[in-house]
Amino acid sequence: MRPKQTLFLGLILLVPVLTFLFLKSFGTNRYALPFYLPDRVDSTLVGDKWQRDTVFHQLKDYSFFSQTGRVIGQKDLKDGLYITSFFYTACPQDCAQRYSQLTRVQEKFRLEPRVRLVSYTVNPMQDSVPVLERYAEQYGAIAGKWFFLTGDKNQLNRLLTEEYRLPVLEGEPSAIQHSQQLFLVDRNHRIRGIYDGTKAREIDRLITEITVLLYTYDHNNEPRS
Repeated sequence: MRPKQTLFLGLILLVPVLTFLFLKSFGTNRYALPFYLPDRVDSTLVGDKWQRDTVFHQLKDYSFFSQTGRVIGQKDLKDGLYITSFFYTACPQDCAQRYSQLTRVQEKFRLEPRVRLVSYTVNPMQDSVPVLERYAEQYGAIAGKWFFLTGDKNQLNRLLTEEYRLPVLEGEPSAIQHSQQLFLVDRNHRIRGIYDGTKAREIDRLITEITVLLYTYDHNNEPRS
């Protein structure tokens, strides 16, 4: 065999080996999603050295009524992830735009039981269970897949300000303010993504990052807390 042919054959055989080594070295953490809402920094002794680790906020449990009248809490969303949004049924165009985008997410993961959508009203006095039922029908919400929740105003206010750390209306500390942001919450109840729900490009990113998170679950790369 000629030297050039030998070199060419060697390069062909080397490519799969290099590809494997690259994926083995960099593939594990290549698509890791970040965490949001840090709570504190803890120091732990590893061997003879102190290491500082950021502890990220873990959402506390809640209990609200869904559009079907069923009480929903974190326990009903275990073993999966969900997308959180905030709205009110009399909201102007931006809410309608956001929920039209969310229907894309529902359709994309229609057959994936680990993906849910959770939408909280910020106007519980107006958005009763029957009102939410009609609103859910308007956007084709699948029962058990997309929850529209209402309940006590003080609990909703605490959820927004203390758990998701959204602002209240300026000058009105007890008033709930809706947001166009969407939040991706993992199975450990930590926030892994924040998106502008009115932009199609952001929804594309959300869909991609949901897929990434599910992949880590399937391959045991995302530990439970």
